[in-house]
Amino acid sequence: MIARTYSATLVGVNAVEVEIETHQGGGDFMMVVVGLPDAAVKESRDRVLTALTTNGLFLGDGRLTVNLAPADLKKEGPAFDLPIAIALVAKMAGIPMELLRETSMAGELALNGELRPVRGVLAIALEARAKGRKRLLVPKRVAAEASVVAGIDIIGVSHLREAVDYLSGKQEIKPEPCRAAEFFAAASTYNIDFADVKGQPHAKRAIEVAVSGGHNILMVGPPGTGKSMLSKRVATIMPGMSEEEAIETTKIHSAGGLLSEQQAFIATRPFRAPHHTISDAGLLGGGSNPGPGEVSLAHNGVLFLDELPEFRRSTLEVMRQPLEDGKVTIARAVATVTFPASFMLVAAMNPCPCGYYGDLKRECRCGAPVVQKYRQRISGPLLDRIDLHVDVPTVEYKELSAGAPGESSADIRERVVRCRNIQAERFKKDAGIHTNSAMTSRLMKKHCELDAEGAHFLEHQMGEMNFSARAHDRILKVARTLADLGGREKISCDDVMEAVQYRTLDRKLWV
Repeated sequence: MIARTYSATLVGVNAVEVEIETHQGGGDFMMVVVGLPDAAVKESRDRVLTALTTNGLFLGDGRLTVNLAPADLKKEGPAFDLPIAIALVAKMAGIPMELLRETSMAGELALNGELRPVRGVLAIALEARAKGRKRLLVPKRVAAEASVVAGIDIIGVSHLREAVDYLSGKQEIKPEPCRAAEFFAAASTYNIDFADVKGQPHAKRAIEVAVSGGHNILMVGPPGTGKSMLSKRVATIMPGMSEEEAIETTKIHSAGGLLSEQQAFIATRPFRAPHHTISDAGLLGGGSNPGPGEVSLAHNGVLFLDELPEFRRSTLEVMRQPLEDGKVTIARAVATVTFPASFMLVAAMNPCPCGYYGDLKRECRCGAPVVQKYRQRISGPLLDRIDLHVDVPTVEYKELSAGAPGESSADIRERVVRCRNIQAERFKKDAGIHTNSAMTSRLMKKHCELDAEGAHFLEHQMGEMNFSARAHDRILKVARTLADLGGREKISCDDVMEAVQYRTLDRKLWV
């Protein structure tokens, strides 16, 4: 055996350490890569050999075998170029074996030996630290991304020759400083604000309630009423991300290859708005070696689905699992992968195909059967998983032309945080429960008890509106959030009445 180096391969959004073993035997020159490599890993043979030759690092005669262990784990991507090259030249370059045992590395090689960035560097750094490696060699362009991981030296190199000289002691390279706090402070502000939104007090109130209790929300209104504008600002009133949440979110985006040198860290709540033509795999995640979809990229943030009825019904139905469980499990022949998918769903739709059903100023061209058919594109089970349905009417000119700004995101967020703190105290003994929307039936019986007036009103509405059992539970959870926002220990009848008002699509107007 010539040498052994260490790297990692991505499995979902996490990394699994891989040992790269090299051996040189007799005979004519040949190089083979074994250990369940994909096409990109097999092609590393030609990239590595050309890069080595270009830099005057010639290998002798004989059969070269490169083994990627564990052999039953599929290896994907070009990140093994650098560790394979280092393993092949370690002996001739005088690199100490002890140093290689302490080092993990990842990087794609150009034919001239330059190092190109690879995805998933943050996950690779976390795995290297967990395995006790002291340093990680990565391309200079992604070193900042890995530098948020404390407890391991991140060495950024731009060229194969630079990596060889560093490991052989001919060149000194200072580790990247741990920049988690720096990136967190610099990237934790939003460039949009709720103060920009004119009018729509009812919709703003509903959004505040939804964020406070972790509820999903659907906005219904004619075109141009500000549904998208409101949705984009939902993340700005959510509680700030902790460093742990930021690293977890950044790891998902890193695995998806969405980070850049300009944005190496995600410190604000992600906002994802996929087009309605997206496929099931694009939304949920997929591929032969599954990668994260939009629901996972929205983890710890907001998933916005505009024109909800225009999405394929099958695509919407795959969201049931993440909406209920906060995670997505994808089974493939190679592996079964679970992605985190705890997000707030914000959806928007027109009230009918022409957009003006129920509008007081413009006439709707759709008949009642057309409106009903349009609504039925969204299944009842999915609609039941959306806690609040709220009308977003046309904004009057006086409201649009008003000079005074609306309430700022910071002021709204202050109330949201206060409400979330109440819930954190309430559920501190209940593992995995942080907001009212996640309450189980047992917790609802304990915390959503109604007085006689509230119970009578809800009973009447259940019969009048023909609410489902799931809609009943959603109303109680929203009422609990309303009581928390008002600082009340018990749910009042007014809370129940307001919660019922947030079931727009269940009203008889639609039948």
